[in-house]
Amino acid sequence: MQVNIHEAKTHFSKLLDRVALGEEVVIAKAGRPIAKLVKLTKAPKQRVPGSAKGDFVVPDDFNDPLPDDILDEFYK
Repeated sequence: MQVNIHEAKTHFSKLLDRVALGEEVVIAKAGRPIAKLVKLTKAPKQRVPGSAKGDFVVPDDFNDPLPDDILDEFYK
């Protein structure tokens, strides 16, 4: 099914109900498709805070000024 932007904004909840049933909805602007609403096949993976702990260590000199040779590259 294809709908224009105005119709998509007006009937967004109804369109999401159709998508939940497996239908794909294409949103068009001036008749040209620009987006597609599709049902997610599986839930996104839950994020676990701290799961990357130890993968990166912030160096002690992180906040130190950059060396002149590197800083000069920003002003070329």
